[in-house]
Amino acid sequence: MRKPKILWIDDEIEILRPHIYFLTGKGYDIETCSNGSDATDLVRKNIYDLVLLDEHMPGLSGIETLKQIKRISPGLPVVMITKSEEESLMDTAIGSEIADYLIKPVKPNQVLLSLKKNLDQKRLVTEIKTTGYRQEFMEISGMIDRAVSIGDWYDIYRKLTYWELELDKSDDPGMNEILLNQQSGAESAFSRFVTKNYLNWLNPGFREAPLMSHRLMQDVILPAVKKGNPLFMILIDNMRYDQWKMIQPEIPSLMRITGEMLYTSILPTTTQFARNAVFSGIMPLTISQKMPEKWIPDYFDEEGKNIYEEDFAGKLISRTVPDLKWSYHKINNSREGRKINEKIDQLLKNDLNILVFNFVDILSHARTESGVIRDLATDERAFRNLTKSWFIHSPLPDLIRMVAQNNARVIITTDHGSIKVKNPVKVVGDRESSPSLRYKTGRNLAYEASTVFEITNPAKAFLPSTNISSRFIFALNRDYLVYQNKFNQYATYYRDTFQHGGISMQEMILPVAFLEPVT
Repeated sequence: MRKPKILWIDDEIEILRPHIYFLTGKGYDIETCSNGSDATDLVRKNIYDLVLLDEHMPGLSGIETLKQIKRISPGLPVVMITKSEEESLMDTAIGSEIADYLIKPVKPNQVLLSLKKNLDQKRLVTEIKTTGYRQEFMEISGMIDRAVSIGDWYDIYRKLTYWELELDKSDDPGMNEILLNQQSGAESAFSRFVTKNYLNWLNPGFREAPLMSHRLMQDVILPAVKKGNPLFMILIDNMRYDQWKMIQPEIPSLMRITGEMLYTSILPTTTQFARNAVFSGIMPLTISQKMPEKWIPDYFDEEGKNIYEEDFAGKLISRTVPDLKWSYHKINNSREGRKINEKIDQLLKNDLNILVFNFVDILSHARTESGVIRDLATDERAFRNLTKSWFIHSPLPDLIRMVAQNNARVIITTDHGSIKVKNPVKVVGDRESSPSLRYKTGRNLAYEASTVFEITNPAKAFLPSTNISSRFIFALNRDYLVYQNKFNQYATYYRDTFQHGGISMQEMILPVAFLEPVT
């Protein structure tokens, strides 16, 4: 293995020989020089892993040398060593992007710690993370084997997501492979759990039912409304729990997170069904019966299937909190987001503001259709990072900041998630069968029953049907449902895309976060 190569620049370098011998013994290749001019020449000619730079030198000063080194090699880490603790000097050095700052007289172990921090950090992080996951692997496996309630699955999903994000920071492909295998086993067990219990959950008398889409407004959002203290409900469409955990670290600089909970999406896990249930407070079958003009048959194109959310929310609010002053807004792009921010004074006059941000859903669809987005979001990690980048650069942080400045509150949630599909499952259907990849509905569906969760009587799941013989089937794990016509073509096209509508932890287990201004 190549030794890390260090350039140490100090006009009293001979005094530092004991330090150099110590570091050489620790496996570092140390090259030295005594002035800034020689140092910049060496940086031009050689490749170094890190530079130790004395701030106070005759001729070219340490700060001037630092600037020249950064012009030659912008990514080269530089550790500044100085006798002065003057704040303005520190500000200048930090502004020039130093990697670390040491005060003379330095001890050999201080320098060693700085080298390890800057050169070995990735390796040390990998070792710590992989050791931690190894220690918890058997515990998580036991949790999966023992899971009998949705609460058990919430705990499992939290742990798996935590380690997925932690192992993102490491460079151990073997450990990531072990995690993927454990996730796969969990996905299969969760699918079996849902297929066994889902219809029971929808029974009003079933005590172990989780909080589901059609109860979110009545049980969580509306009870949190306080007169004179505005509440902003921010629903980010199609945001998975792991994507929320990527956004979460950006929140404390804006507001205080006072709580977090999980809830369960109804099936199908799509906007048409899950989000309409959220805002109406009733199941899709009831919507189609009470408001048939506002329920679009599933075999129609996706366009127009969620255009009545404001009407649904209005009816729910009027029968639950009749005198509530509220507003509803759907944001599809940054321009619309900025317009909302410009209306903050008006929004603050309401008791409740419902804001639906569509970016993550648009991103998942764009990844399917656009080769560029597929290249940017090649895997789950990249997909999460794109979501975080969107949040940081969107108008949403500014909105949250303004809400906090006016002592208002925020609840962030979503309507469903998505899963990266891998395995095509063949289905036969007619013209009126739905086009979705994670679930299908129709009257003449043919499929292998063991590969799906089938509901032969949609009314039992409070789902509308277009025909007396219609049924619903749902994809499990990472499967996706492809019609027999041009099967190979579509199976190839949609493999490794993010889809929703079926049964998985990623699609069904959803975050709700409570934010309040910092007091």
